[in-house]
Amino acid sequence: MKLLKFIYEKTHKRPAPYYYNYSLWKIIMKPFRKSLTNKVAANCPINWLRILIYRLCGFKIGKKTFIGMRCYLDDMCYDLLKIGNNVIISYGVFFACHGRNQEHLPITIDDGAYIGMRANIISKNKDPEKKGVTIGKNAVVGACALINCDIPEGKTAVGIPCRIIDEGDNNE
Repeated sequence: MKLLKFIYEKTHKRPAPYYYNYSLWKIIMKPFRKSLTNKVAANCPINWLRILIYRLCGFKIGKKTFIGMRCYLDDMCYDLLKIGNNVIISYGVFFACHGRNQEHLPITIDDGAYIGMRANIISKNKDPEKKGVTIGKNAVVGACALINCDIPEGKTAVGIPCRIIDEGDNNE
């Protein structure tokens, strides 16, 4: 791959794209991991089997964790996504550890967190000093929320983009 990177940089007179740094093994395994995570595991109706497939693909998932069907776990950055123990991730949650022209940043979900259905967790933290996104212990993420910042321990986040609410807030 170093030879291909060298040739690309000489012929195009600009730095090679990030994927020129990948090993040959990673390039070969990527389509298999993608199909296992996005086709097989995401549509598997049995939670323990779904978790087993995700773990076989390299994701770090804690004990007694539930991941709903049709979730998208970023298969490109499987080593940057860490899910703790007793976490509940509802149906259709989307995790993105990278994007176009964006560095690859971690997403950490601490023990006991709950993530509502169709939430989007994007690792590009809106606070430029922080690297990645952390959802704290026993935190709650509302359905359809867009998470782009850290959620403190025991707090609830809702909305697009997310905002932290207290138990006593009445926004009626």
